[in-house]
Amino acid sequence: MTIAMAKRISTVRQSPTLAVAAKAMQLQSQGLDVINLGVGEPDFDTPQHIKNAAIMAIDSGFTKYTAVDGISELKAAICDKFARDNKLEYSPNQILVSVGVKHSIYNLCQAVIEDGDEVLILAPYWVSYPDIVLLSNGIPVIIHTNSANQYKVLPEQLEQMITAKTKLIFINSPSNPSGIAYTLEELQALGAVLRRYPQVLIATDDIYEHIVWSRPFCNILNACPDLYSRTVVFNGVSKAYAMTGWRIGYAGGSLELIAAMKTIQSQSTSNPCAIAQKAAVAALNGGYETISAMSDAFHQRHDYVVQRLLEIPAIEVVPADGTFYLFPDVRKIIRNHGYANDIEFAERLLNEVHVALVPGSAFGTEGCIRISFAVNQQTLCTAIDRLIRFCNVHN
Repeated sequence: MTIAMAKRISTVRQSPTLAVAAKAMQLQSQGLDVINLGVGEPDFDTPQHIKNAAIMAIDSGFTKYTAVDGISELKAAICDKFARDNKLEYSPNQILVSVGVKHSIYNLCQAVIEDGDEVLILAPYWVSYPDIVLLSNGIPVIIHTNSANQYKVLPEQLEQMITAKTKLIFINSPSNPSGIAYTLEELQALGAVLRRYPQVLIATDDIYEHIVWSRPFCNILNACPDLYSRTVVFNGVSKAYAMTGWRIGYAGGSLELIAAMKTIQSQSTSNPCAIAQKAAVAALNGGYETISAMSDAFHQRHDYVVQRLLEIPAIEVVPADGTFYLFPDVRKIIRNHGYANDIEFAERLLNEVHVALVPGSAFGTEGCIRISFAVNQQTLCTAIDRLIRFCNVHN
């Protein structure tokens, strides 16, 4: 018997980054020494004080349902975090705690996108944006950027792509996969364009806020406070606190938008894990010492990888402003060796020297690769040695 699946299944992909991880694990299970530089999570352990809060929650019996939108203690901590770190004021009923930022973004798209609405996505983009839009019956409209502009969209590009059907734009800064962050002035210029189109909602994905080193972090509301009522700010504890598996993300926005997102969540997952919420309280209220230590380590690894990549003349790399990614351009190597595309480059790299990377086409930008340096220094050195050997042979 063949089961007829919904048409929406044919429009979306499985996560390319998870596919790379699965392939790497398959080769590792065969006894091969595979180094996975495709991972999108810190290699550090969750700080002990956060784990202790979770243990205390379990021991005290805090294992029941909570409010759909999160416990009051966590929502208060999120409000304090927004005020302290971002100079943004939200009341607790303007906060929604979800099962990770991906879930929060899904809630927004389900709440606001009608059939045929267009959503602007800046490439290179986080892999899930287009598919979440498609699952909401929206139309992803990709705005391509390039290394010459540091993978940043220009105001005139943005204006050209806005139509009467445009409903939403995603801004991710610092960016996964490029690591590039917009300056305050650049966000002001984009805001000047968006200001002329009041029907366009803004989703700012700030999940890498605390992993930035080139300049102080800012988002579009810091640049354009007047856009507050139509902007939703997304963040979470996954990246900054090494808590990817705890699955806590959150959104701050207008009462109307957050209420609609809460309704969607109430009929899908209900509340996030009660124990993980208690851990997130400890994370947000626990100071910056562990955050700073991890960010400093990522910065050092970034500088190391950039310096090593300079040994490969055929690779072009734009240094990152933050995150734990680099997004080098390998088109010359692809062209010189006659590869079909960046996917073949990544496949050959994995099969020949056993280093797993994610091809840039997964992020909407062909001819590049995403390198994650969220591995220990010794492993990173070995992986980059292999990458350089591969590129020099195939140059």
